[in-house]
Amino acid sequence: MLSGCAAACIAAAVFAQPAFEVLGDAIPAPLAAEPGDAARGRSVVVNRDQGGCTLCHEVPGETRFGNVAPPLAGVGAKLSTGQLRLRVADSTRVKPDTPMPAYYRSEGLRRVARAYRGKTILSAQQVEDVVAYLATLKGTK
Repeated sequence: MLSGCAAACIAAAVFAQPAFEVLGDAIPAPLAAEPGDAARGRSVVVNRDQGGCTLCHEVPGETRFGNVAPPLAGVGAKLSTGQLRLRVADSTRVKPDTPMPAYYRSEGLRRVARAYRGKTILSAQQVEDVVAYLATLKGTK
């Protein structure tokens, strides 16, 4: 139920999905040609109409957030950029029953509005920006 709410809340823009290669629990290669920008990534993370991460995660520096998913503080110290990239792109590859939306997957989804079928929630560049931001979160607060 949560993933439906999150998807409805973040269904602003959708993008076509190019292929990516998963190795183990990571996507080692960047999805976009341009390196991720942490400032843009933070903007996506805290914007409830784009990433919507604060609907479920506590995000450092934010006062409004959910508590149904782990806090994001320290995630950059725990996971590699490839691991972060897979979790943002398609967290179901790591945890099949996760309520987290697949931000960069367009196939094999259920209950997707016709206008959004075959498209992703975030662009490749936005995924890279989010990964760049999450990689900066090394501390506990």
